[in-house]
Amino acid sequence: MSQGGSAIDTPLDSIRFMLDGERYELANVDPTRTVLQFLREDLGRTGTKEGCAEGDCGACTVVVAELNRDGDDVTVRAINSCIQFLPTLDGKELITVESLSRGGNLHPVQQAMVDHHGSQCGFCTPGFVMSLFALYKTDPRPSRRAIDDALAGNLCRCTGYRPIIAAAEAMYDGEAHQDWLRQPAAQDGVFKPPAERIEALRSLEREASLQYSTAGRSLFAPLTGDELAGLLANHPGATILAGGTDIGLWVTKQHRELETVIYTGRVAELHEHRVTASHIEIGAAVTLADAMQTIVDNYPGLDELFRRFASPPIRNAGTLGGNIANGSPIGDTMPALMVLGTTLVLRRGRSRREVPLEAFYLDYQVKDLRAAEFVETIRIPLLGDHVVVGSHKLSKRFDQDISAVCNAYRLELDGEVVSDFRLACGGMAATVRRAGHCEAAVTGKPWNEETVEAACKALSRDFEPISDMRASAGYRQRAAQNLLRRFYHESRGDVETTVYAYGR
Repeated sequence: MSQGGSAIDTPLDSIRFMLDGERYELANVDPTRTVLQFLREDLGRTGTKEGCAEGDCGACTVVVAELNRDGDDVTVRAINSCIQFLPTLDGKELITVESLSRGGNLHPVQQAMVDHHGSQCGFCTPGFVMSLFALYKTDPRPSRRAIDDALAGNLCRCTGYRPIIAAAEAMYDGEAHQDWLRQPAAQDGVFKPPAERIEALRSLEREASLQYSTAGRSLFAPLTGDELAGLLANHPGATILAGGTDIGLWVTKQHRELETVIYTGRVAELHEHRVTASHIEIGAAVTLADAMQTIVDNYPGLDELFRRFASPPIRNAGTLGGNIANGSPIGDTMPALMVLGTTLVLRRGRSRREVPLEAFYLDYQVKDLRAAEFVETIRIPLLGDHVVVGSHKLSKRFDQDISAVCNAYRLELDGEVVSDFRLACGGMAATVRRAGHCEAAVTGKPWNEETVEAACKALSRDFEPISDMRASAGYRQRAAQNLLRRFYHESRGDVETTVYAYGR
């Protein structure tokens, strides 16, 4: 049949992936069955644990390996199996904690955990091992900060992190083996698996889209943007699934039943990202991990914000387009993207329109998104080195926590006078939005403490925050003002950046 002007062959009804060198083909799988359920309930692989069932604790961490877009190398990434739907494994290799040992011999990561007493109750240990395995395969000699960042999505409440970090530092000292799982990352950080492994993954690639129906539920995984547009035209009420880091909670926590799911993870155009002379252009299905790296390369002032966004397993699965389309008032990417002047390319059928991000959010969870329309591309202007861009996130924990307040700033000076200033805040209203009164109090004025104090007073007129479990309204208001003061002092070089203040 024809979808959006692109032919789709006879529907395929099996999900195919690799596990421990064996090819799996699963037919008629519930589109919302999680990888964790499959491992524990179907295969009896109970090494992978269920803790929070929402991607916070890391006990369920597994690793996926997939061909990069060129098909020459393999990308290895840790993900949370508790909120990852099984169909998203199509075309990939799944690696679990049971995959690592060979003939009764522990993997170097596992052996280091034993040698350094990195486990007490042991419930969290498999997740730590898999996060460390992903680090082992991607960083030949990580710094302490890189180790801390890699473990940001894993929680332990009895062992403590010191012995686990010691294990991370020692895991490279084990004896090298020919087994590709036991080979650490090369010095350039690029992992090169044996040719037969690459060929096995290539054998999983599809020439036609994956689609099937079972028990009244349907899954579509198109390969092109035209197919995606056509499917949405035919199924305007379908749930669009990208990384699943939010939709997964609809199933595991809210127990929703999703009748039709359209997965964007195989759409080639949505994985494209490039830097032109004027913009960073990021396809909506590019993972947060990849998108953030490109953004930080061009805007280093956003490094801490993006490192503190969720955790590596979430960033490895979640997408920038999904985070934007979700429209949470505490979505940490939106304030920074908003002050940069980001626009969204929205597509419906064959028509496209470009909308400023700041105009996209109409009210709480209400977006300027029409039926059968989807986010296709995120366009971020390149502003030049003369523009100062920064952001601050305030949360109860440094790592992997939801923001109480998130500020982002854009400052352009003409000498000592502010020629352009933008401030956007998350957590302060029903949507992420810019602070118009505050911006007006700064623009055209000298960049000094007097101006900043006037801006802080004006900021109280921009928002009427609520009180909730994360912070009171008064705390949010004062915190947003104090963070603006901090940005002023950082821009003047009066204080070190926040990351050093946290001792990281």
